[in-house]
Amino acid sequence: MTMEEGVLDMNLGNGDGDATTSDLLRAQAHIWNHIFSFINSMCLKCAIDLGIPDLIHHHGRPMTLLELVSVLHIQPTKAHCIHRLMRILTHSGFFELQDLEEADRQTGYVLTCASRLLVKHNPLSAAPFALMALGPFSMGQWQYLSSWLRDAEDVHPSTFEMAYGLPMWEFGGRNPKVVSLFDEAMACDSSLMANVVVHTCGAVFEGLSLVVDVGGGTGTMAKAITEAFPHLECTVFDQPHVVDGLVGRERLKFVGGDMFVEIPPADAIFLKWILHNWSDEKCIEILKRSKEAVSNQGKVGKVIMIDMVVGNQIGDHRSTETQLFFDMLMMVNLNGKERSEKEWEKLFIDAGFSDYKIVSRLGLRSLIEIYP
Repeated sequence: MTMEEGVLDMNLGNGDGDATTSDLLRAQAHIWNHIFSFINSMCLKCAIDLGIPDLIHHHGRPMTLLELVSVLHIQPTKAHCIHRLMRILTHSGFFELQDLEEADRQTGYVLTCASRLLVKHNPLSAAPFALMALGPFSMGQWQYLSSWLRDAEDVHPSTFEMAYGLPMWEFGGRNPKVVSLFDEAMACDSSLMANVVVHTCGAVFEGLSLVVDVGGGTGTMAKAITEAFPHLECTVFDQPHVVDGLVGRERLKFVGGDMFVEIPPADAIFLKWILHNWSDEKCIEILKRSKEAVSNQGKVGKVIMIDMVVGNQIGDHRSTETQLFFDMLMMVNLNGKERSEKEWEKLFIDAGFSDYKIVSRLGLRSLIEIYP
């Protein structure tokens, strides 16, 4: 062992075996990577703001750096900045470099599966979700997390409220641009999820006549369900101010109300990404109202839920990490949470349900059937 390694071991040894110089340098790199991981997110937001995925998509062939700089109207002196922006986003898997057919050995950028989901006119686009999640109002609350953890819960129920003085939903109600971006993000996510559910989990709707989509917003999910299953009627049930003025159609209608008070009766209650917004106590209330809605007039239906089951992606470190990101996001913004199967099971039992079934075919999320 060198003298330098000995000094490092003496200062930072962990008692279970001294750290080598390479261990310490790897540890430092690991810390730096986490400190600066926000740069990946901000570079992605910049690319969406500039419309880079759209420009490459519409170009129709690999797009050279010069072509990209030209259509972006970037100052020539800043062309190297676009190169550096694209370099990190290529490294992160959002773009790829391909050789052009010309003999001058040029390369051009093409979209990957991820960046195709960032093209804004794509009905399944994740761009609105990214812009919402990375907007200024979504960042400030994180600076208050340690203070909130020390704070009495009845003073500030969430870190978001400590930062902005209002609960997130009320803050959104006073900021129309925020609400508009949120609604667009949720609609795009519903389009993607509807496409996946219809093609991979369609059997869940067999034998049903009426489904109530609780918290269904402007009806993106409900419309997809009724189009895919002609035997179904679907009611979108949301807050009155959300559904006021929305026009239904054959087999689709909109009803305003409060899910904590009463949910319209149906063969099945559909809860897409609703329960993770709420505390255990509030979730039990929603589930009880749902159980009442599917147990009317002697009929016994079911609840169909789409939400995360933390830890269900066994062996997939990256997916589990993303689930944990969402858990922290729910905690900070709403004092909600993402739950493991054991945590979900306890909620179902406490709400009076007898059984459930999890179908893990929805990536980070799962489809859960809950039976009275």
